[in-house]
Amino acid sequence: MTIAPKLKTYIEGEGVSYETVPHHRTATSRQSAVAAHVPGSNMAKSVLVHHELGYALAVVPSTYRVELGTLQAVMDKRLGLATEDETAVLFDDCDVGAIPPIGAAYNVPVVLEESLGDAAEIYFEGGDHKTLVHVSGNAFRDLTKDAVRARISHPAF
Repeated sequence: MTIAPKLKTYIEGEGVSYETVPHHRTATSRQSAVAAHVPGSNMAKSVLVHHELGYALAVVPSTYRVELGTLQAVMDKRLGLATEDETAVLFDDCDVGAIPPIGAAYNVPVVLEESLGDAAEIYFEGGDHKTLVHVSGNAFRDLTKDAVRARISHPAF
């Protein structure tokens, strides 16, 4: 797999230019950034959460950790981390742990970390553990235009 079919259909339907960046198999977004030689601060990581009304994606730099309490306050809902089974159902064309941050392709709302808002370029998982998608910062902002933007994370190290 190079890019998940739903993601590819959505991005191309939006008329957004992108490129894929292959790398050796990795287990985390941070490892993917290292393997592809891209800055971790420009690598968008997706964390799926569930609440009483459904799901949402928290999207933060790969070098950051989601602050679940802050995210709960922003969303005004009780949240928990989604299970691998829940993730596999919602993102059925993606490998578990390689969720793209483009929630609109999967009908999942997004809360986007503010620090990603000014990046000149963004990389993110394409749906497997061997491929990143690279878009301009403007293209990423277009793809996440419906996202809520807030400070929802802090540097992991």
